[in-house]
Amino acid sequence: MKKVATIAGSDATGGGGLEADLKTFQEFGTFGLAAITSIVTLDPENGAHHLRSLPSNLIQEQIASVFAGPIDAIKTGLLPSQEIIGLVSDLIPKNIPLIVDPVIGGKGTQDFIKNEQVQALREKLLPMALVTTPNLREAGILSEMGELTSEKQMEQAAIKIALLGAKHIVIKGGARLDSKQTLDLYYDGLNVHRYPHPVIDTPYNHGAGCTFAAAITAAIAKGYPIERAIKLAIDFVQAAIAMGEQINPYVGHVWHGAYTHGEKRLEYSDEQ
Repeated sequence: MKKVATIAGSDATGGGGLEADLKTFQEFGTFGLAAITSIVTLDPENGAHHLRSLPSNLIQEQIASVFAGPIDAIKTGLLPSQEIIGLVSDLIPKNIPLIVDPVIGGKGTQDFIKNEQVQALREKLLPMALVTTPNLREAGILSEMGELTSEKQMEQAAIKIALLGAKHIVIKGGARLDSKQTLDLYYDGLNVHRYPHPVIDTPYNHGAGCTFAAAITAAIAKGYPIERAIKLAIDFVQAAIAMGEQINPYVGHVWHGAYTHGEKRLEYSDEQ
């Protein structure tokens, strides 16, 4: 069985972060291991999210535990500080496929471009990445282009991010450019590949980005060529969004088991 590791934040509501990663790894038939960098909680009174980083020594001990045995692929998610990014980039093995989901908190683009966390991602982690999966906003920040408003700018951003050292760049367009059709763009260092697909009209899509990167990671661990891993991940996440579920009054999450019809597994029947 393939072993896949995630180094990411924990989402206490279960939709994103390493919870999404582990659920996705399981759906792909891989064994997931995890090191927690931070914990994100939700206030049940008002829906506000709060992030708390874990101490570096505890993160280091977790990473040592994860890599006590062989690992076939690694995914990174929320690494909430320059210090944690540096620690992770120093400690993870360099000979294992690394998929970087460059989670950048906040809403704007220009305010984050010179942020220390962003610069650490650019200088330390992205040069190690086999694949990186920024969304439209993150791609604008990492490429230092600011807000991306066209497909042409997506292409330019992908090329700029590749110059940082990442070998394969997938920019998730979401519905920001077009309310009816979303575009995922993949740059392999030579050619640009486009994956348009219909926007799924649902507010229950929390965790889609983490799930996408986790699906690519698991597929690569299982030997999929990168382009096929990306296409499978797109289909996996489309199914997950289509079956999104409201979890509490404030958030609704993708259903990680949708592609494999996991909700039907082990259903009870009197005939059993």
